[in-house]
Amino acid sequence: MRVDIINLGCSKNLVDSEKLMSQLRSQGIKTRLDPDRVNADVLVINTCGFILDAKEESVNTILDAVEAKKKGQISKIYAMGCLIQRYRNELVPEMPEVDAWFGVEQIPEIVGALNLSFNPEILNQRVSTSPSHYAYLKISEGCSRNCSFCAIPGIRGKHLSRKMDDIVEEATWFAKKGVKELLLIAQDLSYYGRDLYRKSMLVPLLSQLAEIEGIAWIRLHYAYPESFPIGLLDLMQSNNKICNYLDIPFQHISNRMLKTMNRGYSQTDTVNLIREIREKLPDAALRTTFLVGHPGETEADFQELLDFVRETRFERMGVFTYSPEEGTRSGDLLTDDVPEEVKQARYAQLMELQQQISASLNHSRIGQTFDVIIDRIEGEYYVGRSRYDSPEVDQEILIPLSSGKASPGEIHHALITSADDYDLYATLI
Repeated sequence: MRVDIINLGCSKNLVDSEKLMSQLRSQGIKTRLDPDRVNADVLVINTCGFILDAKEESVNTILDAVEAKKKGQISKIYAMGCLIQRYRNELVPEMPEVDAWFGVEQIPEIVGALNLSFNPEILNQRVSTSPSHYAYLKISEGCSRNCSFCAIPGIRGKHLSRKMDDIVEEATWFAKKGVKELLLIAQDLSYYGRDLYRKSMLVPLLSQLAEIEGIAWIRLHYAYPESFPIGLLDLMQSNNKICNYLDIPFQHISNRMLKTMNRGYSQTDTVNLIREIREKLPDAALRTTFLVGHPGETEADFQELLDFVRETRFERMGVFTYSPEEGTRSGDLLTDDVPEEVKQARYAQLMELQQQISASLNHSRIGQTFDVIIDRIEGEYYVGRSRYDSPEVDQEILIPLSSGKASPGEIHHALITSADDYDLYATLI
């Protein structure tokens, strides 16, 4: 039997797909992730159901699989993940060609549907599909926040922390496989441990992970601003393994919009948190995301956001436009009253501003030296990243092959020689 898996959505979905692959391969099943051409006994589609574009991509992928099944390229189709968790009742009658449907956290059921036995002893092992020198490490599931626009709690449920021992065991397993960089992921890193240990345990967890031999960098994604564990900044100051990189989705700065979004913090809270980060970690890269076009957002609200971004000068920034989601407070109770063309215009303005900020910050790096982890060789360049850049979402550092000898997974000193808006160029030292 061969099982192909198509993974859609975020890195948290990727972890689920890799755990499924581990279960299958342990029992002799051939598996491939995101093959160029699907030709398998069973195709498993791990779907995303977060926002409109992601939902459309997931549905279209299933429909493409149905066509492939009609042509005899696939014997069975299994659909799993967030979209199924959210819309199973609507999807099942519309797509009778799909052989089985599974929501989130149903890997044992998928294994059983393939007439195999789920093995709990390898629960903390995965088939790593990332480059061999870095791996995503999921430390919790779900979210207990109640942001008015977000469907994640309704899909993934309330926050559920993994046990520290299990996380450390998985990280140690990765280190023995040669992984040098761990990317901690969760919907809300700030909440880690509160459900399981009745207090924040992110700092103690990081302290244990930093002791693992072979791990050089640890990077943090998605720390919620409210109840941010300030002790984390002290750990980042003292421990060189924790990258000076924080991904904190602020979403907006207008007090009126933060209240409408039910974010649980104010503009003053945001400014104070950023000030403390800048004071304790002056060289940190701060990554954030903003949501524009939420119901009720006025031009004054947006201008306030523009001014805030202009003043704060985030090193990394992403922007989303609002789309109403069923089962959320905003989607069910508020009118989507910002025209689509206004949403797109605000998106473009913010991204243009960030492009200018990024270009300015990058040019200020010329002449500086950074540790760079080499991700791959592409054309005439080594393509790598500094401690301030996460794979797939942030900028890269391009180093001519002629500047010296290096291999993917190695960490080298590099001198920045030039820059453009979103990339740096360097030479090996």
